[in-house]
Amino acid sequence: MKVMAQMGMVMNLDKCIGCHTCSVTCKQAWTNRAGVEYVWFNNVETRPGQGYPRTYQDQEKWKGGWVRTKRGKLKLRSGSRWHRLTTIFTNPKLPELRDYYEPWTYEYDNLISAPLGEHTPVARPKSLITGKPMKIEWSANWDDDLAGGPELAPNDPVLQKIKGEVGDRVKLEFEQAFMFYLPRICEHCLNPACVASCPSGAMYKRSEDGIVLVDQDSCRGWRMCVTGCPYKKVYFNHRTGKAEKCTLCYPRIEVGLPTVCSETCVGRLRYIGLFLYDADRVTEAAATENEQDLYEAQLDLLLDPNDPEVAAQALRDGIPQDWLAAARKSPVYALAKKYKVALPLHPEYRTMPMVWYIPPLSPVVDALRETGNDAENAGNLFGALNALRIPIEYLAELFTAGDVVPVKHSLGVLAAMRAFMRDSNLGNPTDASIPAAVGLSEEEMYTLYRLLAIAKYEDRYVIPEAHTETAEQLEELACALDYEGAPGMYEQGPFGEASGRPVPVAVETFHALAQRQQSETIVPSEQRDARVNLLNWDGVGVPLGMPKVPPKEQD
Repeated sequence: MKVMAQMGMVMNLDKCIGCHTCSVTCKQAWTNRAGVEYVWFNNVETRPGQGYPRTYQDQEKWKGGWVRTKRGKLKLRSGSRWHRLTTIFTNPKLPELRDYYEPWTYEYDNLISAPLGEHTPVARPKSLITGKPMKIEWSANWDDDLAGGPELAPNDPVLQKIKGEVGDRVKLEFEQAFMFYLPRICEHCLNPACVASCPSGAMYKRSEDGIVLVDQDSCRGWRMCVTGCPYKKVYFNHRTGKAEKCTLCYPRIEVGLPTVCSETCVGRLRYIGLFLYDADRVTEAAATENEQDLYEAQLDLLLDPNDPEVAAQALRDGIPQDWLAAARKSPVYALAKKYKVALPLHPEYRTMPMVWYIPPLSPVVDALRETGNDAENAGNLFGALNALRIPIEYLAELFTAGDVVPVKHSLGVLAAMRAFMRDSNLGNPTDASIPAAVGLSEEEMYTLYRLLAIAKYEDRYVIPEAHTETAEQLEELACALDYEGAPGMYEQGPFGEASGRPVPVAVETFHALAQRQQSETIVPSEQRDARVNLLNWDGVGVPLGMPKVPPKEQD
């Protein structure tokens, strides 16, 4: 047994309102640059829908992830190493720009510079790629709130897969349709197909925390990683010729701060914490014969940090003591392994994804209330799970390779918590049989409720700080794109966007940002003129160069 640490995330889909705040803040922090206009490290999809890029879940078309051979070995769906070598210059299995979308802006200047006329001027859409006027035909979430409706939603690969099982239970007329939101980032898999696909070795998985990154110096732009990733969360920067992907905001993670998407999430639906897993058994688990057994195989990889044998081995394998303590308090371990309410996205891709999801339950309450029944009664909730407006078969195809049993268990725990806590909140005697029906005690039900409903910041984000012998390297904003000649946010050089050189500036460090966010006092006045990095400004103090607003005079 070799114990390794993995940063993981859980998203509670029952709380996602589809506001896209996470997408916008991630965009502003990481991909607000030329060459990645179409890139969204974090995006929120409406289900049912085709997703982003379009139909990315159709692996027969895109050839992402792993497959199990007749000999029980794993191989990339995109082909053997030699096959990929023969197509290295002409990789045919890549999404085109139209599968993502052609990014655009608007001719805002026309609104103020157009000559006087009979009609009000308009701001026509203009392509950010060609600079020419364009017709908007697709975007990162064209299915938003079922905008695609009956015309586009049937192209959802998951919906097509379960059509024979659910029959006429899935209705796409607007008054009868179901929908929920699915936020997606890179899965930072235990068995990442993108890393295995990379011919130049530029993609790697960090040994200390499992975050998957791209070495921009080594990347040669072969784009095999784009094909290899079944979630299509690796992108190609057409300005620099390099691959880019979600970094799990590793500079923030290294100092104990959550990712930008988690920090700004309106619904507080994201949890970040540490998993411990047995690295020696990853390949064996990923090669499990039956796809529907992959979920349990992945659970078996996750180790109990409270087990003395696991703890002793973790220390021998170099896991720091404070990381071990963080693993014991990890909310993602509790939701995924202890309570088994969080499920991995598409385990059948055999990448062992480490971003987990709690399936949505809310629509069943609305449906029960519409029938005149008590929508919070435990018996009614349990009985209605099989008749959800969101078919369990659909959720199972997303999270458990079609196995409905784990999904029913997760939804059953959520329904039991809802019914149990209603009695508690109303001051009625609680019914111990409700948590017992899903294998939990009353205390465990209260603990789960505190975690899912009223958890504080420090309970949702249990992130141990990085250990390094060269701590000073963490004292400046570290970014995989901030190297000499890289497409960081620098001024253009004489030969275009990426030809400029970095301008040395002092920025506020992430350590300082952590201190500011945790402080209960405002920055002292003598420090307010200090240079502040606007990318990470928390609104406290006055950034250098920003005019000060004089205080209001007393009346």
